[in-house]
Amino acid sequence: MSATLLIPALLLDAAFGEPKAIWDRAPHPAVLMGRVIGWCDRRFNAGHHKRLKGLAVMAALALGAALLGQTIHLLPDFGIIEVVVAAILLAQKSLVDHVAAVARGLRMSLRDGQRAVAMIVGRDTDVLDRAGVARSAIESAAENLSDGVIAPAFWFLVAGLPGLMVCKITNTADSMIGHMAPRHREFGWAAARFDDILNLIPARLSALLIALTNGWTDPKPILRDAPLHRSPNAGWPEAAVACVQGIALAGPRSYHGQMTDYPWVYPEGRRDLVPEDIDHTIRTLWRAWAGMLALAVVVAVVF
Repeated sequence: MSATLLIPALLLDAAFGEPKAIWDRAPHPAVLMGRVIGWCDRRFNAGHHKRLKGLAVMAALALGAALLGQTIHLLPDFGIIEVVVAAILLAQKSLVDHVAAVARGLRMSLRDGQRAVAMIVGRDTDVLDRAGVARSAIESAAENLSDGVIAPAFWFLVAGLPGLMVCKITNTADSMIGHMAPRHREFGWAAARFDDILNLIPARLSALLIALTNGWTDPKPILRDAPLHRSPNAGWPEAAVACVQGIALAGPRSYHGQMTDYPWVYPEGRRDLVPEDIDHTIRTLWRAWAGMLALAVVVAVVF
């Protein structure tokens, strides 16, 4: 049943994405999730036992998301609302649109490219050269393919809408409070760890889909470089994208004025990246999306 509903959800998201006319008039569900998480942060991230409080908050958020998903699933509407909600919470079209905006901006000027990529990455963008802007966009595309498309689709296959809802609330919590800033180091620990667990399989599935749908058959460089990433999961789709496009990703970058010397992913790849490499990445994203769609079809037919 979940696979049968996932197919139209993937297609709806790919066709319509996030229509501005709707979300200018109503808050997006991800925005509502962010508001709840922000309230929890302000209310409970204080005093002693912050890690325990953060664990309790993350458990409550996940339980609430699962219950809401199950309530929608039980509505007697033949799954229509479930499909619509799933389509809204998938992010393929939105991801492609944001990445394409960086390529357009970079073709106009370096400054336009920096402004566009600043919308999707957290590093210092005003110090990036043209190759750095393109590299940042490609890395963000690879990571968000896993986080925003493959992971929610995978958990929808496994656990229906409750699984997708838990995946999205966890990913949102991780992006808001799961980083290592002093305020969230303890309170956001549970969100970060739960997000790592939920993305463990989807990140590797993303790498597999990227490789297979783009004709890459040598797993050795992906297996070699993916574990070098600071994240236990983000390195897998990034390494796969780097390999299929023959480009080097990651490497040194600046956060809050501090240069960090991260290792290169696929260091033998080309480093002088250009807007056309972003275009190539967009095609790579769509092929991986098609692979996920094909997987849903196979699951629907077999099970």
